[in-house]
Amino acid sequence: MNTRNFPIGIQTFEKIRNGGYLYVDKTELVHRLVSTETPYFLSRPRRFGKSLLVSTFKSYFEGRKDLFEGLAISKLETEWKQYPILHLDLNAEKYDSAERLTGILSRHLNIWEDEWGKDEREQTPADRFSGIIRRAYEKTGTKVVALIDEYDKPLLQSLLNEDLQEEYRNTLKAFYGVLKSADEYLRFVFLTGVTKFAHVSVFSDLNQLSDISMIPEFATICGITRDELVEVFTPELEKLGKANELTFEETVEKMARKYDGYHFRENTPGMFNPFSVLNALRYLMFDNYWFHTGTPTFLINILKDSDYDLRKLIDGVEVEQSSFSEYRAETKNPIPMIYQSGYLTIKEYDREFKSYTLCFPNDEVKYAFIKFLQPAYINIEENQRNFHIQHFVRELRSGDVPSFMNRLKAFFAGIPYELNDKTERHYQVVFYIVFKLIGEFVQAEVRSAIGRADAVVYTQNQIYVFEFKLNGTAEEAMQQIDEKGYLIPYTADNRKLVKVGVEFNKEERNIGRFLVE
Repeated sequence: MNTRNFPIGIQTFEKIRNGGYLYVDKTELVHRLVSTETPYFLSRPRRFGKSLLVSTFKSYFEGRKDLFEGLAISKLETEWKQYPILHLDLNAEKYDSAERLTGILSRHLNIWEDEWGKDEREQTPADRFSGIIRRAYEKTGTKVVALIDEYDKPLLQSLLNEDLQEEYRNTLKAFYGVLKSADEYLRFVFLTGVTKFAHVSVFSDLNQLSDISMIPEFATICGITRDELVEVFTPELEKLGKANELTFEETVEKMARKYDGYHFRENTPGMFNPFSVLNALRYLMFDNYWFHTGTPTFLINILKDSDYDLRKLIDGVEVEQSSFSEYRAETKNPIPMIYQSGYLTIKEYDREFKSYTLCFPNDEVKYAFIKFLQPAYINIEENQRNFHIQHFVRELRSGDVPSFMNRLKAFFAGIPYELNDKTERHYQVVFYIVFKLIGEFVQAEVRSAIGRADAVVYTQNQIYVFEFKLNGTAEEAMQQIDEKGYLIPYTADNRKLVKVGVEFNKEERNIGRFLVE
């Protein structure tokens, strides 16, 4: 079988088309957008194809008909007119000082001024941008196309620096505001970003901007649908299945569990993460490719700063749209940033109450995110930092509960001495993280309703029922398992039923006695 080219890391439409790389055709949706003069904004997680989409717009407005041969748009477009284009990409820069932002803006402005002229009276980035747009229009007699990719990168990188954040906000407020004042000279405006920040002019002043992030019509414009996966990548899916001893159907299902599940509006197709899909097919291995590219540490800091209960996040949180569609730093609400960064997605919608349930989109994000959170909640010795959850799984499979409990004790080193409500919740979160991670390898449930044991783990030969007492004894834990009938749902199962009652020792600030029966 001939090996086909995977466009991993390639974000230029021209390079993909001329290089013979695999391409999932999104140009029918592109044509719908370019057929209007409406300014648009699209929010999608990183590595989801936003830059490639912007590059596709650029090639279209350059009139590059040759690049679109054989694609859906070739049957829809007849004009192929060329426009002056101002393309600003804020992604490839480290924004750790005010000079970083003004520097990258100046570099782009200098290039544009070399082409369209310069007025020495224009000093600020906003004034220069405005003058460039006007002169480009006057010199060509053609309206200008403005494409801004990752508009929010400076804001994201300065979240934990209030002074720098304010400087960036003021600079961008004036700069993006030009897109409203210069409207008469603009043919098409398209901005992308990860999140929608409140109090930035592009969303407060530029009221004609159309946010298509949650419009069903454009829900599939970035990412890969299940139908597109099978249609475009069948030969590669067959090779992946063969390498992992799976049938074609099993391969597609495992790809779905691992990388599918993103919903950017209720009742729209689930979307596969394109970066993970391409890497899995390229390397013939199911791995956490998207997550390995780097999770912003500010997410952890936002969670800790807001004192958000991690268990609600993992099990799914019910919210109104207004509470996750726009990020406001002052509200101490981490959900918008976590959702728009791609770690949560829409799973359910209640039409009566107009509320959404947000959950992890797939197994890659679920287990990788919990592992990423682990150091913030679990302090273990340096030589144990590279722990592997499979040790817990193997001990339960072999029936070695004492070794399992001793390993669990190691996770509580360094918990603060003072016992209070917050500390007790910290203990509960530690238990929660461990059992959720166990669930990657065997079926595991953690209590989410009254009348259930704290945790239930199913192995091939055993069913373990755990009850933990933060303010009680191991005997009381075992008594509660019996009195509440926690074993009853499993009595018809042929596997061995094992009760584990655990108490927490306040003096040692760790797991104390435990009983196994």
